[in-house]
Formats: sequence, structure tokens, C-alpha cells
Amino acid sequence: MCLLLIALEQHPTYKLILAANRDEYYDRPTAAARFWENHRDLLAGRDLKAGGTWLGITRSGRLAAITNFRDPAHTIEQAPSRGGLVLNFLKSRQSAARYLDGIRQNARQYNGFNLVAGTVDALFWYSNRGPGIRRLSKGIYALSNHLLDTPWPKVVNAKQKFSALLARGEALQPDACFAMLSDRRRPPDESLPHTGAGLEWERILSPIFISSPLYGTRSSTVILVDRRGRVLFAERTYTGRPDRFQDVTRRFALENTAPLCAAER
Repeated sequence: MCLLLIALEQHPTYKLILAANRDEYYDRPTAAARFWENHRDLLAGRDLKAGGTWLGITRSGRLAAITNFRDPAHTIEQAPSRGGLVLNFLKSRQSAARYLDGIRQNARQYNGFNLVAGTVDALFWYSNRGPGIRRLSKGIYALSNHLLDTPWPKVVNAKQKFSALLARGEALQPDACFAMLSDRRRPPDESLPHTGAGLEWERILSPIFISSPLYGTRSSTVILVDRRGRVLFAERTYTGRPDRFQDVTRRFALENTAPLCAAER
């Protein structure tokens, strides 16, 4: 996951809106989002190489997503997969605050990451390159491959587009979010970050939607949770070209999440 947008209590219909792009090498095997056979309350895509996931939600309202922190100079070659951090939270019954505090103890064994975890009513952010665990209050957030709301051009652009979409105050459809997530425009070189990846990679990675011969946006995901606890989960998986894709849509009602929400406070 390389771009994550979150809106908490910013829409008259939806208490939580999430829109995300997952960027990855095209040859990394992946399964599209579905309810997992061995965890039937878990809806997520699956990384078929390491077994984890980049984003998921459960019928009880647990939610988690991860982005990488771009820091090529400090890459750990044999580090464990960061997708396991998402999956382990979704499978557990620990509160997000306790879970994040637990992984913080061994966080340096992983390559850089940002992990958003919690419930649809209480989300937390933690980065093993950041200042600590933070609960997200009402508002709009954008996260790419640095810390939360770092003003990289793609982050600023995506957050502006997301805010404008929500400001319309009309019925929100996944297609509108997918259109927002499909922006391929590259910013000028002088505005690009310097992460150690080199200028050509900084250019490739700079748009909201990434496309290159070997690496790019593999899927986009939209999650809408209304005030009655009804979830719309939509995933668009790109199949070789940005104009060719497959859609998965799931709708379900959340189970009682009161005990989990109480545990987060």
C-alpha cells in the first residue's frame, strides 16, 4: 500500500471513508480481495508470496492498512514481511493501542512502515520511523511512503482531491474515488522528495497512480462505513494496463463492535 486516504466524520452519510492505492512489483503474486476461507470474517486481498495483506476489514469492524516508509539506504534484506503486521492485528482481539505498543518493542526488525489499525470508530497510526502511537481524531488524513500527512506532492494532491470530493456533500460512489485515485500526472522535478531512491525513481513514484514497466499501482480500494454500521468494500484490480481492470464489491453489516470500541478508549 503506497497511498492511503482516510476521512473520519467528514461526510453526512459515512462516518469512515477510506481510499487507497496499493503499489507493488507486477510479478509479485497476489489474490484479489475476498473473505478468507480460514478466517471467514476477514475481507482482504492476499500477498501470495509472504501470506499477509496490505489492507483488510473484519465483520466486527476491525480495520488495518500499511504503507512502506521509503528509506532505501537502511533496507534490511531478510526483514519479516510487513503484511504480517496487518494480518495479525485483524486476526487478534487485542485493542489497537495494545497491539501497536506490542509491535513497537521489536519494530526495528522490520523495514520502515506506517501502520493504521483499530476499529471503524477508533483508528490509530504508528510508524517505526515516527514519534509514537497516535489516535486519529476527526478529520482528513493522507499517508504515502513517509510519515502521516508529509507534504509530498502526491500526498498534497490526493488530499486536496479527496477533500473536494467529500465537500460536495452528495451520495458518494466508489467510482468517484477510483477516478480520484487514477491521477497519473507527475509533479515537476523541483518539488520531488529526496529519499535516496534516485531522481528517475522519484519521478516514477510521484503520481497518485503509478505506472512503469516493472512496478506500479496494482489495485485501488474504497471502504465506506455508514452510521448504521453498513460497509461497502470495493476493490479495483488492474490487469496489465490501467484501462483494464476487474472489480470486486462486497456489502455487509458490521456485527456488534461495542466491546472493541470500548477497549480502544
